Amino acid sequence: MPMRQEALVAGNFTPSEVEFLGRVFDQLKVEGQSQADRDLLASRIIANYMAGVRDEAELVSLSRQPLGR
Repeated sequence: MPMRQEALVAGNFTPSEVEFLGRVFDQLKVEGQSQADRDLLASRIIANYMAGVRDEAELVSLSRQPLGR
């Protein structure tokens, strides 16, 4: 599921929040990455954002790691 659609499904995000989450996703996605891996990445980004991470650089850094680490 594309990142922006994932964000819309996950919660009530404003258009600017969806754009922000999309920017983070675009920084982290990898060419040739499977759809399943992209879905996991999107879920990590959204989970970290919903946990209160609002700084873009911090969100990028934390979202590189599996959840719970």
